[in-house]
Amino acid sequence: MSATGVHGRLRGKVAIVTGAASGIGAATARLFAAEGATVIAVDRPASPILSAHAGVERIVPLARDVTEDGAPADIVAAALREGGGLDILFNNAGVSERALVEAQTDAMWDRQFEVNVRAAFRLCREAVPALRERAAATGRARIVNTASVMAERTDLGLAGYVASKHAVAGLSKTLALELGKWGITVNYLLPGAIETGMTRAAFEDPAIRAVWAKKAALRRLGTPMDMARAVLLLASDEADFITGHGLVADGGLTLRT
Repeated sequence: MSATGVHGRLRGKVAIVTGAASGIGAATARLFAAEGATVIAVDRPASPILSAHAGVERIVPLARDVTEDGAPADIVAAALREGGGLDILFNNAGVSERALVEAQTDAMWDRQFEVNVRAAFRLCREAVPALRERAAATGRARIVNTASVMAERTDLGLAGYVASKHAVAGLSKTLALELGKWGITVNYLLPGAIETGMTRAAFEDPAIRAVWAKKAALRRLGTPMDMARAVLLLASDEADFITGHGLVADGGLTLRT
């Protein structure tokens, strides 16, 4: 995974990235580290998080399930221990289930809200004091949450996923309003059709891949590094006056009605 064109834009900063063992989270952890940040890279103990970034300077892996009761405190404590503070929180861990509403179980619905919304809310809540302290010292701190273009649209079989991503957008906008007075910006990413671990099985079908690539104005699927660069923009000092914003990074997928 290449992180080319780096400029030290996060030099000296400390970041938490969840869902960091693969896909968008892994790409973002590596790009943040390449830009100079100390990164607490978090993913489930069953994931390859302890080996995914082996040998990568400034990435500290943490095997933790973000949905567990003590996870938020442990994750923020790791940032304070390893970096001495916290500048950036990127809530990226997510799950998706596809089933028509009449076939979608309570367990499927609950799991998507547990990971996509509740875990992000709890980690944001835990991180606010550390982010506020950092913003008081440096003038800024950042929260970025991964939503989806489905936070503004929908598709068959995605009731739970779509509802959870709408909730991520609403959480992000409310946090932006509450935290702005301290110099903490809160934004959310709206990826389109991105080739990640979550979507790989579908996109391995050449016909499905071709359909989704054709829908985008750029005529291709997005990559994790495409998304990492978008997150870097929102996490950088250059984004000081951007908050409560949903950044669409979809290659023009949603230009068509």
